[in-house]
Amino acid sequence: MKKTLYLKFCLAYLIFGIFGFIIIAVFVSNLTLEHLRREKSESLYREATLIANTYASDLYNNAISLDTVKRQLDSLDTYLSARIWIINPSGRMILDSSKPIDIQNEIIIENFDPTIAVGTYYTIGDFFHTFDEEMLSVFAPITNDYELKGYVVIHSSMQELQISKENLLKISYITFLILFLLSGIILLFFTEVVYKPLRKITTATEQYASGNMHYELQVESDDEMGYLAAILSYMAGEIAKSEDNQKKLVANVSHDFRSPLTSIKGFLEAMQDGTIPTELYPKYIGIVLNETERLIKLTNSLLTLNNLNTKGMILEKSEFDINQVIRNTVTAFEPSCINKKIAVELILTDDVMIVEADMGKIQQVLYNLVDNAIKFSPSNSIIKIETYEKHNKIFVSVKDNGIGIPKENLKQIWSRFYKTDLSRGKDKKGTGLGLSIAKEIIQSHNENINVISTEGVGSEFIFSLPIVEDEDDII
Repeated sequence: MKKTLYLKFCLAYLIFGIFGFIIIAVFVSNLTLEHLRREKSESLYREATLIANTYASDLYNNAISLDTVKRQLDSLDTYLSARIWIINPSGRMILDSSKPIDIQNEIIIENFDPTIAVGTYYTIGDFFHTFDEEMLSVFAPITNDYELKGYVVIHSSMQELQISKENLLKISYITFLILFLLSGIILLFFTEVVYKPLRKITTATEQYASGNMHYELQVESDDEMGYLAAILSYMAGEIAKSEDNQKKLVANVSHDFRSPLTSIKGFLEAMQDGTIPTELYPKYIGIVLNETERLIKLTNSLLTLNNLNTKGMILEKSEFDINQVIRNTVTAFEPSCINKKIAVELILTDDVMIVEADMGKIQQVLYNLVDNAIKFSPSNSIIKIETYEKHNKIFVSVKDNGIGIPKENLKQIWSRFYKTDLSRGKDKKGTGLGLSIAKEIIQSHNENINVISTEGVGSEFIFSLPIVEDEDDII
């Protein structure tokens, strides 16, 4: 079985990790550095502005000595970890916090151009080739009486910002690693809840496709996956039942066709070769006719079953007297009843009881029920056929005093080709289709058929039909 789905999910998980690392390494790194740079420049600008408005302004107003300003700048240099300059607009150095005061040797910043920071208050670079490394330089103008006197410039190494950025990125990497590992729980969850059940379902479908409908599919889950597995298992079970029914059909039909055909062939051959004398021909012709009747009955049952299997079975409904149909059906069984010395008692509601149904099919239901009642009733017994009215329906009951049906078999008697163990010895000619056909006919009328049975006492089959109300009663 291919595992492409699981591999795709694992690949997606790895791609998530790779892209997450790239995003942190590129985008988060740049965003972090930009944030640190902005935060550092704002902090240094506030300090530069403060120095410009206090010490530097006092220096230009001769309110404070150069040495005093130098000591203050040295302290701030240590505190800020930055170099602090006071320079003239021409670029001449007045004070440098990193160097002692040297009036004799002037330092001039070549090509100094304060407009380098136009539109902002800081610049990044070597500050006119003054430094050997990249620096963040912040400008703050020194003014007095609305006149520009010079600038306070604070330099901070970009290397320190890079170090801070790397430290923050380490935290980001660790956080992402933790999230990546935690997201692995999703992969494990997918494996246990989705992939493994799906793999079982796929294996089961392969087994079913190969014809193994008895393969057991077990997925213990209350979600859609479990529901799918249950439906698939049920479907396979129904197909298996259908296949079993087909096998039973072939076995039963083969047996039921073979027995009478063997008898017919044997008797005809015996008559042909003279084994049976001419004077006994009528007797054995009668036996052959009985066997032929068995074949006709079996063929009719199969044809009926095929028609019932047709989707959207058409019923030829009409209004007829159910009591008369019952009487006609009982009359057809008169020879069988005489042979077994069985009496049929009719307890019918009213002389005429009009119902609306397919008369031919209802007659077949009655035929099957009465035939079973006679077949499984002992000699010198009574079969009772009763009708009674209830809730605008007529209920027809066929009750015998036969062998009964075991309790554990009651739900299965409606299955096609099913025969109870008790019936196998008596029902030599049956195919197990009678009750199944009866139920499907009644259900096609949107009515019900039920059974009440006690083993060794007898069985009672009851079905309902809609009554056609008399117009005089309605008025």
